Amino acid sequence: MYNVLLTLLVIISILIIIAVMMQPAKNDNASTVLSGGSSELFSKQKPRGFEAFMQKVTTILGILFFVIGLALVYLSSH
Repeated sequence: MYNVLLTLLVIISILIIIAVMMQPAKNDNASTVLSGGSSELFSKQKPRGFEAFMQKVTTILGILFFVIGLALVYLSSH
């Protein structure tokens, strides 16, 4: 059981890396921070489409990562 969970943890960690790399970049450079740029106008909008899907996938994978990590700690202590 421990080896199965460890393998799942490695697979999920690789999937998290892929999911984070696939998310669109939010370009906040120094000039928009200093001048107040137009980034503040659109900063309150909800993500839609692919960006929303990737955020949900990343959240689910992160939760699975921590749950499996806690299960591994529990199994290794007993």
